[in-house]
Amino acid sequence: MRYEIRDRYEKYVIYSVEADSFKFAVESAIKRHINLSQTDLSRVDLAGINLSKVDLVKADLSQSNLSGANLYGTNLKRSNLADANLSGSNLYAADLTGANLSNANLSKSDLSGSDLTGANLSGADFSGSDMLGALLPPSARLAA
Repeated sequence: MRYEIRDRYEKYVIYSVEADSFKFAVESAIKRHINLSQTDLSRVDLAGINLSKVDLVKADLSQSNLSGANLYGTNLKRSNLADANLSGSNLYAADLTGANLSNANLSKSDLSGSDLTGANLSGADFSGSDMLGALLPPSARLAA
């Protein structure tokens, strides 16, 4: 099946490929060093994907399944992760500056060393997550 990765604002096609799933299409784009910033990756199953050190600035990942994903060192500045499932994911040293994480499931994730400055954390679930050394917004109130 042909999958298209589109710009989240202008909706033009950034990358198109025949693949077995949208996840495989994203992995193909990464292997070809396609710039994935500002892409629409919303409402898709990307469970277990390796997005380590990928530039996803301003990407829309809302309502996507990223459970168990490797997002080590990923640039997610100003990205939309509202209602996303990031449970059990590796976000070590990820840049989430200004990201929208409202109602996201980050339970049992590794957020150590990540930067959440200016992020919207309203309703986000951080239960059982490692937050050692994470930079949090001054107004952050996380449940223990």
